[in-house]
Amino acid sequence: MRPIHPRLLAGLLTLALIAVFFVSLFVGSSPIPVIRAAREAADGNASVIALILTEVRLPRALIALFSGATLGLCGAAMQGLLRNPLAAPGLIGSSSGAVLGSVAVLYSGLGTLFWLALPAGGMLGSLLATLMVYLMAGRDAGTSTLILAGVAINSLALAMVSLILNLAPSPYAVQDIVLWMLGSIANRSLDDFWMLLPGTLIGWLLLVGSGRSLDALTLGEETAYTLGVNLPRLRWRIFIAIALAVGSAVSVTGTISFIGLVIPHLLRPLVGFQPGRLLPVSALGGALLLLLADIAVRLFPPGIEIKVGVLTSLVGAPFFLYLILKTRRWQT
Repeated sequence: MRPIHPRLLAGLLTLALIAVFFVSLFVGSSPIPVIRAAREAADGNASVIALILTEVRLPRALIALFSGATLGLCGAAMQGLLRNPLAAPGLIGSSSGAVLGSVAVLYSGLGTLFWLALPAGGMLGSLLATLMVYLMAGRDAGTSTLILAGVAINSLALAMVSLILNLAPSPYAVQDIVLWMLGSIANRSLDDFWMLLPGTLIGWLLLVGSGRSLDALTLGEETAYTLGVNLPRLRWRIFIAIALAVGSAVSVTGTISFIGLVIPHLLRPLVGFQPGRLLPVSALGGALLLLLADIAVRLFPPGIEIKVGVLTSLVGAPFFLYLILKTRRWQT
């Protein structure tokens, strides 16, 4: 595929994202007149359609927008940092650590004490997992060492989640935790959106300006050093950004896989394989994909509830296998 001018590509993705966002406000078990509902909500008329729009459809669309953008952006940043098209935020333990922190909050009941407990648990778990990966790998570790350390921490975090499920006091608690882990943005409110917003925005801000360093890193670590890139500082910056943003998103949505893998890979040829240009368009593409996936799960017949995390895994897993086979062909 030929590269597209970054501004043109970003403009096209933005227009598509706006259109899909408004479609997501219409689509549901029963379509509603969105313009009329918005007018009634603005007038303070607590009609049924106004409540459906403001309490159900709008929070769901906003959470999909910001969570999808986070996963796409962080996936692109991770692939640029590790120079590996198969990398994703979960590779350094960020996602599994966020899941462990959030599950621990749900299990302990801390989420009922104050409203920020759940995202705080997700961010703390993600930060701790990232810190452990960094300490295990060492300050000047290479990419392969970081990946191996990430695999080890992922295994430990998932084992701890299994232990919590095993120790859950009742089968109902296990069911709630397992259903949350499947990944969903249904039955979320504006309070959930406000919970994920602070950590997400801080993570995004930390990634601003990292594009040039990632572009230099494509020439190799030694060349990047000569160009003035402080690689340990860049790693810490991206790791903390991913921990905050992904931790906040996962704490609200549960595990939604493969968006951070698929979107950067699809868009990379369109930006000329430049990591710096890939970051913003991956955020737009991730938001677009998650909104489309959420619309798709709403189209299933009544009584059949498919979690959006299950749908993205069903689509992403075959794509991941295709990438592995493609990589093997390149190496042989």
